[in-house]
Amino acid sequence: MKQSLIGLAVLLSVSSGPSPAPARTPVLIELFTSEGCSSCPPAEALLTKLLSSQPIDAAEIVPLEFHVDYWDRLGWKDPFASAAFSKRQQDYSLTFGPDKVYTPQLVVDGHAELVGSDEPQVLDAIRTAAAKRHLPLEVTASVRGAVVRVSVEAPAATSGLEPTAIGVALVEDAVSSAVRRGENTGRTLTHSAVVRRHQTVGTLQPDGFVAEGEWPVNPAWQRAKLRIVAFLQGEKSRQIYAAASAAIK
Repeated sequence: MKQSLIGLAVLLSVSSGPSPAPARTPVLIELFTSEGCSSCPPAEALLTKLLSSQPIDAAEIVPLEFHVDYWDRLGWKDPFASAAFSKRQQDYSLTFGPDKVYTPQLVVDGHAELVGSDEPQVLDAIRTAAAKRHLPLEVTASVRGAVVRVSVEAPAATSGLEPTAIGVALVEDAVSSAVRRGENTGRTLTHSAVVRRHQTVGTLQPDGFVAEGEWPVNPAWQRAKLRIVAFLQGEKSRQIYAAASAAIK
C-alpha cells in the first residue's frame, strides 16, 4: 500500500505541471513629447524600451506617444504634432495643476504624472497602477480598403462608477524623422506608439455593448506597423479604468 501511494503522488506531481503565469494588468502610459524638444528623445527611447521589453511581470504596458504642437513655433514643425494632443495634455493640468504642462511628461493610467525619462520613477508608477483593479476591455480592428474599422467590447458600468468615456487611438510604431531645425537639428529620431488618430467612441452604459468607429488610413503610414489602443477614462477624474491593445488585421 505504501508503494502504491508513493507512485500516485509522483503521478500527480508530474501530470499537474507548472502553474500558469498570472495575467498581466494593462497599464496605459501617455508620453507628451515633441521633436522640437532636446530633452524628449531619452523619454521616447524609454517608451520604446518599455513597449518591447515589458519588464514588469504584473503589467502589460500599453503606450501612447502624443506629439504636442506648442514647440513648433521655435523652428521645427513636428510632423506628428496636433493641437488636439496639446489640448489633451492641458486637460490633464486640471487634475495635476496648471504648472504641470511640459515635455517630456508621462501620465500613467491618468492618475500619476512624472518626467518621462526618469526610468526608476516610471517603473514604480507602473507597478503601483498595475496593483489596482481594472475593468475588462477587448478591442479588435481591421483594414478594408483605405479605412480601418475598430470594435470595442465595452463592459457594463459598475455601480458608483463616474461617467466613463471609451477612447480609441490608432498608433504607428517604428516611425523615423530627420530633424532639420530646432533643438534636435541634424538628428534622426525614431518613435514608437505615435498617435495618428484619437477619438471617443462612446461612454459606458448600465449594460455592456460593442462600440465601433472607423478612420481613413493615410497611404504614407506603414500598415504593418499600425496598432489600435482602446481605453476607458473617467470624464471627471481622468483616471484610466481599463486599456487594451491589438494588431490590425
